[in-house]
Amino acid sequence: MKGSLFALLAGAFITLQGVANTRISRDIGTWQTAAMTQFTGFTAALLVLIFVRDAHWKMFRQIRPLYLCGGALGAVIIFCNVTAFQQIGVTLSISFLLIAQLCLTFLIDSNGWFGVIKQKMGMPQFLGLTMMIAGVAILGI
Repeated sequence: MKGSLFALLAGAFITLQGVANTRISRDIGTWQTAAMTQFTGFTAALLVLIFVRDAHWKMFRQIRPLYLCGGALGAVIIFCNVTAFQQIGVTLSISFLLIAQLCLTFLIDSNGWFGVIKQKMGMPQFLGLTMMIAGVAILGI
């Protein structure tokens, strides 16, 4: 239940961030917005880290370098989101975003990529994924 609540909050915040970033990008540009958003996100996370004091820095050296680049993906995500919002609107953008997330996460789970525990995916899961994609596609029409 708690995980579902966090997922719903994340989805809401992704949408709100995308709308805010789109508005900001009209004034200063898309890559400038991505840089500013990444910087403010870093600042907010750093402040929480300082106040919570739940740091596990000793384990930092054990992280594979590939995974340390995750933050750079955020800049690309922001750029793509802002560009999509401007060109096709919020609803269609989020619809396509969901389809991409569903398909990629299905592949990651079913193949056990990136150290994720491999999940058994059968016809019910494939049908569920197909129905979700169909629902998002219908929403976007």
